[in-house]
Formats: sequence, structure tokens, C-alpha cells
Amino acid sequence: MAEGHTGAFAWDGLDESLPRSFDELIEIVIRTRRTSAPVNTLTALAAEISPARRRRGLAREILAAMRALAVDRGLTHLVAPVRPSAKDRYPLASIDAYVRWHRADGELLDPWMRVHERLGARVATTMPRSLRITGSVADWTAWTGLAFPDSGSYVFPEGLAPVEIDVDADVGAYWEPNVWMVHPDC
Repeated sequence: MAEGHTGAFAWDGLDESLPRSFDELIEIVIRTRRTSAPVNTLTALAAEISPARRRRGLAREILAAMRALAVDRGLTHLVAPVRPSAKDRYPLASIDAYVRWHRADGELLDPWMRVHERLGARVATTMPRSLRITGSVADWTAWTGLAFPDSGSYVFPEGLAPVEIDVDADVGAYWEPNVWMVHPDC
């Protein structure tokens, strides 16, 4: 039905010192684990819910379980590098603009960010270049179902930003943007 993945690292509590990308976060978590370095922060790495099981409160349960794990391990902070779930509807908007958008009731526009917000989390910093995905033009055609006849920027289904296609170099490159959500201290 659902699963969550976490890692731990040391963080000084300052927004500006959070990792600049998901790629960097993974490196820090792995290095921390391998060296048994002291930790004070639990980070969400993934929260996955089967499409048939969504809208049943499982996302809140996963985050509550992560918080309980942080408390159980004596950690001070819970943070999450969030992939905004509705950003694909606005792929041309910058992540910096998108995270500031609110609904008429004052809550964040993005549903996944709103789940975090309702649990007391706040938007910290954005990661415009969080996760790098590259592939050949044929790869991108297979992944998206789109043709890429010329070099340039293309929006694609479920993409949070455009993919940059270089037909001559036979490469498509995409930077997935994310946002750090910082939960109340444990």
C-alpha cells in the first residue's frame, strides 16, 4: 500500500546549510552511514503510495511514522526534500515562484507540500537542480511518448520542468526541482 524511506545526517538547523540537491543528500546520508558519523537529523528520502491507495491519509501516516522514528532515535530534526506533486501542471514556473503559491484559504497550493504544512512543516529552501536525469533522445522518446524533432526545451508529461534536448549530441537533460520542508523539532 505505502512505504517510506529515511536516512540520517548531521545538520546545524540553518536552512541555507541543507543539501543543495537530492543527489548531494544521498551522498551525505551514505557517507554518514559508512563512517558512523554522529547524526541529529532524520530526512525523508521517499514516501510512496500505490495510486489505488491515495487520498486515504497514508501520506500523513508515513510522515508520522518518520517523526516517531526520529524521536525514537533521539534525533532533533525531521526534514524532507519534497517533489511537489502538482508542479507538473506548471512546468514553466520556477520552483521558487511555485513554492510561494497559496490557495484562497491560505494553505500551500501543492497537495504534497500541504500535507507537510498541515503537520507543522514549513518551506525552507528550494532545490532548482535537485535530481539530474539524462538519456539519449530515444530514451526520452520512450520515457515520455513524445517525439523530439529539434533541439530545444520541451515540457513532458509528469515533468516538473522542461527537458533540454540536443538532437546533434543525442542527449536529453532534465533537472528535477524539489523543495525542503522542515518539520517542527522533535
